[in-house]
Amino acid sequence: MEERAHHRERPAGLWPEVRTVISLGMSYAPRTDPLALAGESGIGRISTYAQGADYHDVMKRRLKELGRWLVAAAPGAELKVFVDTAPVMEKPLAEAAGLGWQGKHTNLVSRTHGSWLFLGAIYTTLELAPDAPVRTTCGSCDACQTACPTDAFPAPYRLDARRCISYLTIEHKGPIPEEFRAGIGNRIYGCDDCLAVCPWNKFAQAAQANLAFLPRAELTAPALADLLALDDAGFREVFSGSPIKRIGRDRMMRNCLIAAGNSGDAALMEPVRALLEDADETVREAAAWALARLAA
Repeated sequence: MEERAHHRERPAGLWPEVRTVISLGMSYAPRTDPLALAGESGIGRISTYAQGADYHDVMKRRLKELGRWLVAAAPGAELKVFVDTAPVMEKPLAEAAGLGWQGKHTNLVSRTHGSWLFLGAIYTTLELAPDAPVRTTCGSCDACQTACPTDAFPAPYRLDARRCISYLTIEHKGPIPEEFRAGIGNRIYGCDDCLAVCPWNKFAQAAQANLAFLPRAELTAPALADLLALDDAGFREVFSGSPIKRIGRDRMMRNCLIAAGNSGDAALMEPVRALLEDADETVREAAAWALARLAA
């Protein structure tokens, strides 16, 4: 675990005897520039956090190891671990615990790890002295605000998730609104732009100790033509062990078709045309849109 802090808290609805939330962060700082492939027409860009092993599994395993140590050190203590598995406000808790501060892009920023932190929490009955929060130091910088391709920040420290490429490519179901499609570019799963431009990242070290987060070769710059040919079984095979698997084949096809439509690459017309008769309505709509763009 790269960093650890604790904060006195009484979260409602868990156990009345909870005394402390231990907030933890694990670095996934990339070794290469996440923006380097922005102009590559024939490939799909995958967010840094999703290029390696599923962080839910990796971090939960580490939290459970820490939990076992705590229980052994304090017999009778009770605890629960959380990594995106419940409505836990990880970012405010991490800020209160001194791991960093919520930057203008609304994500946590660490003095030592920049914007590249996975967050988890342990709720426990143990009584621990709280750590002090750190000072917010974004200053007048607005790099993350101006970098957003879809203008998802109506104001500093505020995010309109409906315009966020990470939301649109991962959480949003059905067709993506056309007003955002050009801005998506060749991103097929998530977006790193607001994180990647943060000046605090110059202090971040690549996550060498977290070998599970090292990118898989097939996910660093996947060819759109190969992805567009995947059926459900092929999708599951390629993205086995990755957080990407949870969005399913059809949503990934939609994203890849938008990237293909933005590519200007005529060689992708045939793979796109093959999806005009896909069983999924959203995939068919995205294929028609992409083909029209490529033929224009």
